[in-house]
Formats: sequence, C-alpha cells, structure tokens
Amino acid sequence: MNEPDVIARMLRAKTIAVIGLSDDPIKPSHFVSKYMQAAGYRILPVNPAVQAVLGERSYASLADVPERPDLVNVFRLPRAIPGIVEEMLALGLTQVWVQQGIVNEAAATHAEAHGLAVVMDRCLMVEHRRQR
Repeated sequence: MNEPDVIARMLRAKTIAVIGLSDDPIKPSHFVSKYMQAAGYRILPVNPAVQAVLGERSYASLADVPERPDLVNVFRLPRAIPGIVEEMLALGLTQVWVQQGIVNEAAATHAEAHGLAVVMDRCLMVEHRRQR
C-alpha cells in the first residue's frame, strides 16, 4: 500500500470514478476532483444524492457508471470502504485511492489480497502536484 510506483501508475489514469463527490465547492471531494478535471482527467461522479457535478452526470453506484474507470477515488467514511472494495471486486476494477484522513486497514488488506492496488490516507491532488 502507498508504494511510490503504485501512486505513479494510478496517476497515469485517464478516468476517475469519485465516490462521494459533493456538489458543494468547499468540500474536499469537490475541489480535489475539480483540480484533477482541470489537469485533464475525466471525472465520473458517484453520489446518489446529486444529479450532476462538475458538468458530469452523477451515478448512484459504481455499477451504474456506464464506462469502466481506470481509478476509483473514495471520499467516504472508513466504514464504507469494505463495501466499496467488494463492489470493485465484483466489477473487476483494480485501483482504489482512499483520500487523506480516511483509513480502513482491514479493507485495504482485503483489497490487496484480492489483487487491487491500494493507496490510502493520501490526497490525490497533493500527489499529482508532487509528481508534476
């Protein structure tokens, strides 16, 4: 988890499904995703509470997203991570980035044991800036 080569590989993604993307511009999920979008990434919002955000339709779940994302970025409480990992495994998705301040070690261990690449407790925007 959090190996530099894994972080670099995830940053080469083209499409990012963002679970918990808020339409509130002061929320970290919004401004991190807006930054990534401005950097050239396609953002696929996953939040059943909003219709659209950042000019993209929002989906209720990963299973509802019509295209396969290269990366899943998570802005949800730690207790939600195991369910997200299970959904990713069912869909054949392979890369999960859990944002800074969100930690579920058991879910990360389970994800890695089943072949998922995991970055946890790191900010995607900060790491992108660092790699530039």
